[in-house]
Amino acid sequence: MRHGGKILTDQLVVHGVQRVFSVPGESFLAALDGLHDSGIRNIVCRHEGGAAIMAEATGKLTGRPGVVFVTRGPGATNASAGIHIARQDSTPLVMFVGQIARGHRDREAFQEVDYRAFFGPLAKWVAEVDQTDRLPEYISRAFHVAQSGRPGPVVLALPEDMLAEKVDIPDQPPLTVPPQQVSTAQVAAVMEALAQAERPLVVVGGSQWTAEAGAQLARIAERMDLPVAASFRRQDRFDNHDRHYVGDLGVGMNPRLGRRLAEADCLLVLGARLGDTATGGYRLLDPTRPGEARLLHVHPDPDELGRVFRPDPGIAVPAPDLVAALHAALPADGSVPAHPDRADWRRAARADYEAWITPQETPGKVKLERVVTWLSDNLPEDAIITNGAGNFAAWVHRYMQARRFPGQLAPISGSMGYGFPAAIAAKLERPASTVVCIDGDGCFQMTLNEMSTAVQHGAAPIVIVCNNGQYGTIRMHQERTYPGRVSGTALANPDFKALARAYGGYGERVERSADFPAAFQRALASGLPAVIELMLEAEALSPAQTLTQARAAGEAAQSQG
Repeated sequence: MRHGGKILTDQLVVHGVQRVFSVPGESFLAALDGLHDSGIRNIVCRHEGGAAIMAEATGKLTGRPGVVFVTRGPGATNASAGIHIARQDSTPLVMFVGQIARGHRDREAFQEVDYRAFFGPLAKWVAEVDQTDRLPEYISRAFHVAQSGRPGPVVLALPEDMLAEKVDIPDQPPLTVPPQQVSTAQVAAVMEALAQAERPLVVVGGSQWTAEAGAQLARIAERMDLPVAASFRRQDRFDNHDRHYVGDLGVGMNPRLGRRLAEADCLLVLGARLGDTATGGYRLLDPTRPGEARLLHVHPDPDELGRVFRPDPGIAVPAPDLVAALHAALPADGSVPAHPDRADWRRAARADYEAWITPQETPGKVKLERVVTWLSDNLPEDAIITNGAGNFAAWVHRYMQARRFPGQLAPISGSMGYGFPAAIAAKLERPASTVVCIDGDGCFQMTLNEMSTAVQHGAAPIVIVCNNGQYGTIRMHQERTYPGRVSGTALANPDFKALARAYGGYGERVERSADFPAAFQRALASGLPAVIELMLEAEALSPAQTLTQARAAGEAAQSQG
């Protein structure tokens, strides 16, 4: 006889879970008791939003569901940002939510929430477990749904009285995901289309990627002379130093790469959904006006194929499976038929990328382009970079060159507050790797309370805080639309270096670009969660535009209107 909390944690052990993230609550005391001697490490966080983000980042790194426990009512609603990130980023995640006792339902009991209604639009599946002896069944299904097709988040609500009951029920065996087969005809269709194209472009993104797939894609690109672009915040899918890499399709993309996307006559999209961010708000590729490009779309969820763009063909398999099949189909003699007129297309695309990442100087004594370029040139190949949302991230996307997978954790959902919890999770999952979070002052302050989580559990990422005293992205749009009318975008910031030290970490401030390398080495040598505060000028609004220029553009637009 085992109580529900013990049954639950035993089932997690069966599924290979080694670490969960949580904020404790009285609604799932039995689950906490089950974790006590389960061998599963419970990373206790300071806010449910941070805990859910850590679980999501773990799912990104491992390809298996990250697991988070939160309590009922406000605990669950606090965690909803992490569920939204997992859904938009196609990340496997399972969230367990404590729930009121079954006999108290529909009375607006203390912290009562209808989780099916609340999380229904955000999660792949939401359920409430009413019978203790069905816990293994529900958990098995949760792990299956989280990983099948397009991966995503699952929410299971656990009534506290159900968790406390004792029953005699066996565990279910671990999940086995049936392989999806790539047909010979599909491989032949892709190879033929790529060989005949004059202006091909490969776009790689989505989840379910592997380092092996990246290496195989590099050999395919070399043999067939294909330019390869990454989708938004998925630059670690392909070695950015490879001569076939041509940049990323995302916010603030290279305009020349955007034009190449529009001009391509054959697009091989591997794993990405090809949404509004990658297509410039559907201007570069308009689903209502199909152009000349033949779209070969590879995505694990058949329901995603044809949802926006018409594929020809659509192939419903994980992208690494198709890459492996294409790699195996390369002729052994080294010959690959390719259109004779496209060599200049790939070379020009690479030249555009190399020009784009040549640092453009911005105002101030600390120049973020120099900091990011130094990191790109000096970090180990297995380093992991994390970031949340804000204009600071544009410097990361433009100047940080990823080498191998996994090397980038960032939310395509554009969620602020992501970078620091993700860095903690990355350091726990890969303690030997250098983990660097590049964050804005506004972004960092949304989750900086997790510094004590990092200290408590021995995670030592390095956080680079870009302090310009404002919500930079919103200020940029504000100046372009309502020039000179600053409202709601200024920040009063703490002394970030002192705050880090107060938590038991390492803190330092940098006021000149030349001082950054030594400061970074000191932070790394400290062995502690570290914060390096960069004192940036508000005038350095983005890599390509100053605040003054944004205001002038807004004023010019108003005068013309």
